[in-house]
Amino acid sequence: MSNKIDRLDREILALLMKDANLPFTEIGKKLYISGGTVHVRMKKLRSMGIVKSANLVVDYTKLGYDISAFLGIYLDKSSLYDEVAYQLTKIKEVVGAHYTTGNYGIFVKIVCRDTKHLRQVLDKIQRINGIQRTETFISLEESVNRPIDILDDDKR
Repeated sequence: MSNKIDRLDREILALLMKDANLPFTEIGKKLYISGGTVHVRMKKLRSMGIVKSANLVVDYTKLGYDISAFLGIYLDKSSLYDEVAYQLTKIKEVVGAHYTTGNYGIFVKIVCRDTKHLRQVLDKIQRINGIQRTETFISLEESVNRPIDILDDDKR
């Protein structure tokens, strides 16, 4: 699919990946094109499935969620992935889940208010059929959270 997008598409994406609040008219000014062109390009990128959504980045700690943790989940069988992943979507504190290689079948990110809340969430997760056991890693600080530089691909 990347061969169906050009440098201008990548420049639009790069600006929006840094700040999804940028109005199309502002993007147009920065790239010397019209806001309408940006709109048409974004519509194309959405229809191609390249742009799935725009997300709001929230500081969970300021909302009372003081713990971010990662969970390595060991599955009874890898064939249970779809069902376990579906059950994880029902737990609101699960904010990310990845099917992985290595020791864990699934690697999950959760946010909780405190250690008591964390324990309650872990209990919910560990009761899901197909989960053999879990390993928890509490995040002390996130040092990097950024989009990839998609404009650098053109330099190859």
